[in-house]
Amino acid sequence: MNWQPTLSWQNAQKRAQIISQIRGFFKQRNVLEVETPALSQGTVTDVYLDALSCQYNFLADSSDQHSDTLYLQTSPEFHMKRLLASGYGCIYQIAKAYRHEEFGRYHNPEFTMLEWYRIGFDQFDLMSEVAELLHAVLEGNKALFTSYQDIFVKTVSVDPLVANFDELVDVLTKHDKAADWLIEMNDADLLLQFIFTEIIEPQIGINEPQFIYNFPVAQASLAQVCPEDARVAQRFECYYRGIELANGFNELTNANEQLARFKEDNNKRAVQGLVEKPIDKRFIAALSSGLPECSGVALGIDRLIMLALDIKDISEVQSFRVDRA
Repeated sequence: MNWQPTLSWQNAQKRAQIISQIRGFFKQRNVLEVETPALSQGTVTDVYLDALSCQYNFLADSSDQHSDTLYLQTSPEFHMKRLLASGYGCIYQIAKAYRHEEFGRYHNPEFTMLEWYRIGFDQFDLMSEVAELLHAVLEGNKALFTSYQDIFVKTVSVDPLVANFDELVDVLTKHDKAADWLIEMNDADLLLQFIFTEIIEPQIGINEPQFIYNFPVAQASLAQVCPEDARVAQRFECYYRGIELANGFNELTNANEQLARFKEDNNKRAVQGLVEKPIDKRFIAALSSGLPECSGVALGIDRLIMLALDIKDISEVQSFRVDRA
């Protein structure tokens, strides 16, 4: 049994300096720091994301024979949007987030997330601000901006917005990534995500941060559909030196459309034999009351610090990895 921390005292001081620098970045821009609950009665429906949960016996309808499930939040997004819908201005949060997933070089089930929302920003405004933050912390070269469609065409010579299932299988076969289980799922969107993760991601953002934007609608359940092309939604991701750093959206504000997308997520879960997740009714109610036009982004602070300190394992920027927690 090893009780000692995985984060050294020297790196703990550097981590604190970077987090202080981040807070200064937002103070200069008059973005308010907020704090929201880690526990919620609702959770994400995303097919590829699972929350950790616990039982609680003290809600109004709880009893000795009945406990309620509370979920540790995979991000503070729903609560922060509820603040925006209530009349808050531009906000940010440095929060713990939790995901039921394996730990490894870039992953720990408990991690620190920076999330912020900018009223009146579109996705390009927010990408520019993310690039400014990265330059402030990491310095280095200016960022690149590439559409999801263009990066597919450039990297694997396939247009992801028109390619059929067989063409995507051919891409996987050509790169020796085809697997029976993947093909048997008969899901073209799953193939797109697999191609992007396994083939494209290792080739982008090598020497400078690279933003990929306008993802297919099926991969952006919380983003607005692009008015110029209804096949894509206004979502972006940022990659640098082999690490996915940030995931952002021009936020969907239509409550009915959001509810339909959550239900579609649960339909996909049912098809794949996964447990359906409770839809966050308070979040939907907040959207119904009116969410201002805004863009938001989540950025992994631990991964950012890894890059800043040239560290190769996330455990070295966290005080205790899950196996020592």
